[in-house]
Amino acid sequence: MSITPFLWFDDEAEQAAERYVSLFPNSRIVEVARYGEGGPQPAGTAFNVTFVLDGLEIQALNGGPGHPHSDAFSLQIVVPDQQECDRLWDALLADGGMPSQCGWLIDRWGLSWQVIPEALPALLADPDPARAHRALTAMFTMAKIDVATLYAAADRASTPGPGVGRPVATV
Repeated sequence: MSITPFLWFDDEAEQAAERYVSLFPNSRIVEVARYGEGGPQPAGTAFNVTFVLDGLEIQALNGGPGHPHSDAFSLQIVVPDQQECDRLWDALLADGGMPSQCGWLIDRWGLSWQVIPEALPALLADPDPARAHRALTAMFTMAKIDVATLYAAADRASTPGPGVGRPVATV
């Protein structure tokens, strides 16, 4: 038994798969089945594309319009550092993608991705609830995750407001 993500594209499954495999190590196109004469797409057009992204097998279908991607399904990429986050963020946004928030983006084919530096889940699970909350609050202000800003927010000591924790003058 196996479980494989299956993605529906209007007519650019092969182009999307080629782009995706160019971005990730341990990735390749495994097989392309093509429409023959008399099919719903021109003969020779990719019907189904099987590809592997960093070891995960994915199927992509050129099924025509009517079933757009939604952010209810996304592919999450956990990256080791800011440099890799920046590289993949920029590459997935290229040629018409749109940034969202909290590390999410939508690529030019409408597929949702989450580009998450390893530091984010570690900070959000910090044993100090105040530190984790400060990181979470900072994340909510971001489109692309910025690791330095997350750490700065998490490590910022809470400062008391005016009059809090100060001696009261007596007359």
